[in-house]
Amino acid sequence: MQFNTLRSAISSSRKQPSRVYRKLSALKYFPLLAALVVSTLFSSLTLSAQGRVASPSLQPTVDSYIVKEIGTQNPLMAKDIDHPVSPASLTKILTCIMAIESGRLEQDVLITKESTVVEPSKAGFREGDRIKLIDLVRAAMVSSSNDAAFAIAIYLSGNVESFVASMNYKAKMIGMRNSFFTNPAGFDKGTYAGNISTAGDLMRLTEYSVRNPLFNQVARLERVVVAEQTSQRVYWLRTHNKLLDRYPYAVGIKTGYTSKAGGCLIARAIKNNKDVLLVMLNARNRWDIASNMFDTAFSANGSNPVVLSGVNRSSAPQSSSLLVKKSEKLQKKSIVSVKKRGMTLKKQEIAKVKRGTHSKKLIAARLKPDKRQKEQVIAELKSRKKLKKHVIAESKSKSKKRQLVSSKPVKKAKKRVDLS
Repeated sequence: MQFNTLRSAISSSRKQPSRVYRKLSALKYFPLLAALVVSTLFSSLTLSAQGRVASPSLQPTVDSYIVKEIGTQNPLMAKDIDHPVSPASLTKILTCIMAIESGRLEQDVLITKESTVVEPSKAGFREGDRIKLIDLVRAAMVSSSNDAAFAIAIYLSGNVESFVASMNYKAKMIGMRNSFFTNPAGFDKGTYAGNISTAGDLMRLTEYSVRNPLFNQVARLERVVVAEQTSQRVYWLRTHNKLLDRYPYAVGIKTGYTSKAGGCLIARAIKNNKDVLLVMLNARNRWDIASNMFDTAFSANGSNPVVLSGVNRSSAPQSSSLLVKKSEKLQKKSIVSVKKRGMTLKKQEIAKVKRGTHSKKLIAARLKPDKRQKEQVIAELKSRKKLKKHVIAESKSKSKKRQLVSSKPVKKAKKRVDLS
């Protein structure tokens, strides 16, 4: 019994130092464990933020954007709308609306070699193919075919350079003051460098284009079948717009991408008689962000854009103190936004007045050619009167000569009769 007690005491005395040693050794790994816990928490927070998508007004993954309800003046959300960037294939909207307005949609277009030697994406048209202009518009809008865009340009203006000049003139007429185009497809490198636009200008272009019923019909297509008119060869084309599958209220319009421009998107969504347009340039996650922005736009009444920009698709519950602080900040921001809106309205009114004077000058300039036309018509009428007088005089002189000629044989006949 005593022996057992002594053995247990010795064993306990041996175990005690080992426990202390274990505690000390565990302390050595504490900083590493703490770092792992912090990194795990940070990664989980970032993942949840990515799934939720941050507030559109503070969206760090989009260079510039604008969200606007059709028929209204003030945007619902906006960021750097006048910052010039590469619009990539969003350029094709201008190319296609010009083709639609040409009135030659049912005519056959001969595909040239210059149209086929372009970068992807393209429909794959061959040199010598005959494709209807309306099918080229569908190919350029639906599958963003670069060969279709160049074929449209060469057919309508004879060459790319002349069509680009027409593009820039049309852009200025629409009100795209910060845009300059170098090609009909949206290339932005090499000889086509400098093809730029802004979110605000592209919104003006889209609002102008959606007034055309045929453009709206083409912009909603997900697939298109193009037939070559001579050989009846068929080209099957599909849209790159993944938002049509992901967002139930989406109805088009155009995607774009280059390594310089990044992911670009002009989208349209209709819900509960609310028609909303979105322009997004250089977006890293455009499909999820576009869905978030559309949900935000549809959930707000549009009376307070600043409050609207703070709405998320899924947000965690917050304490009342935080909500009070946020509401105070939002009120301050709303006051600032109202002041800014007042300034922008003044600028808009001044711009309208200037446009009015400019339009008067345009009308006066257009009337001058009409005066010249009137003078030309008067000159033509005078020349016609002179011609009539000349013709009458000639006819009179001819009739007199005929009478003289016809009278001579009669006299001879009389003389002959008298002699007999």
